[in-house]
Amino acid sequence: MPETTQPAQRNLLITGHSRGIGRAITERLLAEGWQTIGISRTAGQPPLTHPQHHDICLDLAKLDRLDTAITQIERQFPRIDAFIACAGQGRFGGLESFSLAQIQTLMDSNFTAHAWLARRLLPAMKKNRCGHLIFIGSEAALKGQRQGAIYCASKFALRGFSQALREEGSRRGVAVTLINPGMVRSDFFADLDFAPASGNNHAILPTDIADIVNQLLQTRCGTVVDEINLSPLQKVIDFDH
Repeated sequence: MPETTQPAQRNLLITGHSRGIGRAITERLLAEGWQTIGISRTAGQPPLTHPQHHDICLDLAKLDRLDTAITQIERQFPRIDAFIACAGQGRFGGLESFSLAQIQTLMDSNFTAHAWLARRLLPAMKKNRCGHLIFIGSEAALKGQRQGAIYCASKFALRGFSQALREEGSRRGVAVTLINPGMVRSDFFADLDFAPASGNNHAILPTDIADIVNQLLQTRCGTVVDEINLSPLQKVIDFDH
């Protein structure tokens, strides 16, 4: 069967687009001519304004609202060519410090919501025999870390999910890629008691990841990059920053 050609207008759905990694990816792909549909809890400061960008305000931890949101997206944009799962929350501490609600919120935000969005988008991508699902994971998906039991669990879940989905999607022309960054210099650490130390070698930049995502989306449909692990050159952490 011949390869499916890319449409003139490419539509991208991305979560967590308002800041950090998601913001950098969205801005980069808008510059590349994509039309972006962004899901985020906030509009970002400053809000992202671009004629090819569309904002949807939604907290991914509120799973009961996902179906309505994705149905509206599908009506307005019948074809989604790529999905980037970028949104996530960070909460760290000993396991006994977590309530059941906090565990559920972290798992829903980092894993369950993205699994369901992929579930909704996958049938159309399989029918079109073309599409790319990119999940932004974490180095926490590679090795369990102290004070990170639930956060690591959410990222391990995302990694296993993407690996299995890669096998399922490949038969119908759908590529699946997982990117596992180490510490990224962003406001992810604003409410945490640690952050990457200052210096160019101690953290990945959001634009580094945006460059890689752009490269992935330009890869020939018959080739897929399964998983990418990124690390700062030197891992130095600043506690009580």
